Amino acid sequence: MPMVIGVRFIQAGKIFYFSPGTLSPVVGDAVMVETARGVEIGQVAQSAHQVDEILIRSPLRSVLRMVTPADLEQQALREDREREALAICHEKVKEHGLDMKLVRVEYTLDQSKLMVYFTSSGRVDFRKLVKELASIFRTRIELKQIGVRDEARMIGGLGPCGRSLCCTQHLKDFQPVSIRMAKDQSLSLNPTKISGVCGRLMCCLAYEHEQYQKARKQMPKIGKEVITPDGKGIVIDLNPLMETIRARVAHGDGTEVRDYPIQDIQRVQPPVPTNASKTSRSKKEPVDAALTAVMPDDEEFIGTVVDIKDSNEIIDD
Repeated sequence: MPMVIGVRFIQAGKIFYFSPGTLSPVVGDAVMVETARGVEIGQVAQSAHQVDEILIRSPLRSVLRMVTPADLEQQALREDREREALAICHEKVKEHGLDMKLVRVEYTLDQSKLMVYFTSSGRVDFRKLVKELASIFRTRIELKQIGVRDEARMIGGLGPCGRSLCCTQHLKDFQPVSIRMAKDQSLSLNPTKISGVCGRLMCCLAYEHEQYQKARKQMPKIGKEVITPDGKGIVIDLNPLMETIRARVAHGDGTEVRDYPIQDIQRVQPPVPTNASKTSRSKKEPVDAALTAVMPDDEEFIGTVVDIKDSNEIIDD
């Protein structure tokens, strides 16, 4: 198995593998590496270790050298030029009347290419814009359309919890999130309550979903009859986090709603079918699949949307 180091180019971004060669960088060091976009500065996220060759797409590139103070000064100058370029790009987009929102512009380290990231509700014909920007900056221009989740990662911000966005801190990739996850956790389905700053379902809905699923499997469904310490009752609500149920039980001449731990209740077993009913069921004709009505699932999976893919993407790991 080859010896590699893991390198990130943005905070909480994807990790790419490089061969350390004769160097011995440690976690946190800045290194110069060659990518499909050219020479770039990356930060070591994983020290030297061995990985399976299946995880590496050839050719495995090597680390060029460690970053010097001169490289950091050049990077600072490049960031100043990027801010100026972003303002110019905003003006040109308005002049051309294009339905697109600029998010960020990035120069490669050697400033041979200018990457322009934008979001849009549809496809945009930006050929005239690219020609004009190329004549202004005298370099290669490359426009990339990204999704709203990628926009939130680039811009950053604070989530409803008051902490920095997960996508800017520790999330490497965006995982599918569905409305079913909010239902399983008994959360309000109000979009303003379960949506992040990007307008999509919050990524944190998936963090504890597996645990909620396991807890719900051990609990009776809502509407089922159970035996409680106070007699028979009907389940009206579940609390998987506290592992309790809320049931309506008889109390005097009326009913009362009480909470019970899951270990204090018993499920009412359905009656065992008789032999006659078994025989009658076995003689039933099979239902024609063509006549069976199939209801669509109410889950809506949401992930990162990238409508335009660049052929010169960053290297694959």
